[in-house]
Amino acid sequence: MLKRTLLAAAAVFAVATASHTGTAAAQIRIAAVGPMTGEYASFGQQMKLGAQQAVDDINKAGGILGQQLVLEVGDDACDPKQAVSVANQMAAKKVLLVAGHYCSGSSIPASKVYAEEGILQISPASTNPAYTEKGGWNTFRVCGRDDEQGQVAGQYLAKNFKGQKIAILHDNTTYGKGLADETMKSLHAAGGKEALYTPYTPGEKDYSALISRMKQAGITVIYVGGYHTEAGLIIRQAKEQGMKATLVGGDALVTKEFWQIAGDAGAGTLMTFSPDPRLNKAAADVVASFKAKGIDPEGYVLYTYAAVQLWAETAKKIKSTDPKKVAAALKASGNWPSVLGPMSFTPKGDPKGAGYVLYIWKNGAYAQM
Repeated sequence: MLKRTLLAAAAVFAVATASHTGTAAAQIRIAAVGPMTGEYASFGQQMKLGAQQAVDDINKAGGILGQQLVLEVGDDACDPKQAVSVANQMAAKKVLLVAGHYCSGSSIPASKVYAEEGILQISPASTNPAYTEKGGWNTFRVCGRDDEQGQVAGQYLAKNFKGQKIAILHDNTTYGKGLADETMKSLHAAGGKEALYTPYTPGEKDYSALISRMKQAGITVIYVGGYHTEAGLIIRQAKEQGMKATLVGGDALVTKEFWQIAGDAGAGTLMTFSPDPRLNKAAADVVASFKAKGIDPEGYVLYTYAAVQLWAETAKKIKSTDPKKVAAALKASGNWPSVLGPMSFTPKGDPKGAGYVLYIWKNGAYAQM
């Protein structure tokens, strides 16, 4: 009996010891946070796919400094208050990196929590300049900014739709209004002028009043600073009411859900987005892995993969996962390898040389022009 008791005690001690020095200590927690539910959930799914593939690939290659990665997934539903709540949850789980958020309106308030809690944040998709302009030591992004995106869109509108009546619409979100305003600023600088500038209410199902207003103004080009759900509805309903207008939007249209909503009315829609990462030679093997699973790594899949990959490459190089040390190294050195190509960062955490090009929607898919 005594022997059995001693063996049981030894087993309990072994389990307790392992929980502190074994499996748990051999894991590093990171997170992907974005809209996993709600009307923008397609982007959350893109982020989750990219982060999980990156974690799987890193673990398969031996992990980070001998430790395996564990991915936590947080849902902010693109709501600022929920984003702060999720940020605190991730801090409680002691994650070292957050690949997120998607919406700028979520990334900005969440970044304050991460800064206080010592967590590095690399957003694959938040384009509002304020995210890094007003951010702390911990804010990075692997995408471009709305002042860059808006400049490309505004110049294109001025050059290619000269003399036409342009409506600039926005959804009053941090992302949507910010992008619309930057586009309008660029349009003005290039000598153009909008015929209508007005907000719309996101989440509505009927935009008849807005469309009637555009028809009365003789609008032939509709620029939407907002998300794919509303943009798809607006162009579909506009064409159902007899408008022969071209829709132009931003990077929030890079999901097949846009076409599912717009249908054939979406044909000819233009949008700004970074050069297609699926065509980058550095992404060839990862793209092949996705396609072998029947997954098209569209939109922000590879951007989220890159966010995790860049963190991992830096941690391995400096032999530390300390978030502040990784952040300092990301800014101090350049040409970090990623599926987006070699990347370098400004002191504020923006990628150097990020650019935007035009895409066009045809037959249910988008392609770079």
